Amino acid sequence: MNNLCMEDRKLIEAARSIIALRSKPEAHEVGAALRTRSGKLFAAVNVKANVGRVSICAEAVAIGMAAAAGDTDIETIVAVDQKGRVISPCGMCREMISDYAPQAEVIVSGGDGMEILKVAELLPHKFCKLKT
Repeated sequence: MNNLCMEDRKLIEAARSIIALRSKPEAHEVGAALRTRSGKLFAAVNVKANVGRVSICAEAVAIGMAAAAGDTDIETIVAVDQKGRVISPCGMCREMISDYAPQAEVIVSGGDGMEILKVAELLPHKFCKLKT
């Protein structure tokens, strides 16, 4: 984590803290935290359901929390597993992050530690509705 700034380290720690606090194998296995450009931090866990299709990723819950607060200009987002390891967002989360903040940065685990990538780098051919 040497190449990360203090704010990014705090973001990872917020994601680790929320999953450590709320981790339940049958309900919450991923924690996420995001920071908006205004400096607000939102941390959340995924919400599992018996019907997998209605389960919600931690990143989506955090984005929903930010939306409820009226602040969806995401600067940076990170997700961690139950052990606190940084993980990449799934494809649906990449789409959602990109929808709300196309310039957002995502902290991911790379070959030499943590990397910060633009969401567009994780989603090079984003789905766009055809304009008619």
